[in-house]
Amino acid sequence: MEIRLLRYFLTVAEERNVSRAARALRITQPTLSRQLKEFESSLGTELFVRQNKELVLTEAGLLLKSRAEEILELTERTEQEFQDQKKALFSGHV
Repeated sequence: MEIRLLRYFLTVAEERNVSRAARALRITQPTLSRQLKEFESSLGTELFVRQNKELVLTEAGLLLKSRAEEILELTERTEQEFQDQKKALFSGHV
């Protein structure tokens, strides 16, 4: 499971629309749609259903949204810790 795919998934979940999510991610709508289909296929489950021209998370999608938020938050925190450590090394404070 790639971090990039989790970011794509969360953006679609927030926007509730693939076209808007693609614009926010600065990628094409067909690319995002294909990535989502492949992601769902690799997980063996649907993450979204279409209701009234919006995408709504399935039960599996809700679970993944919660986990993806945790994973991305931890990833960002870890990256920040490494940046802070690098700054400390270059400034002479360890």
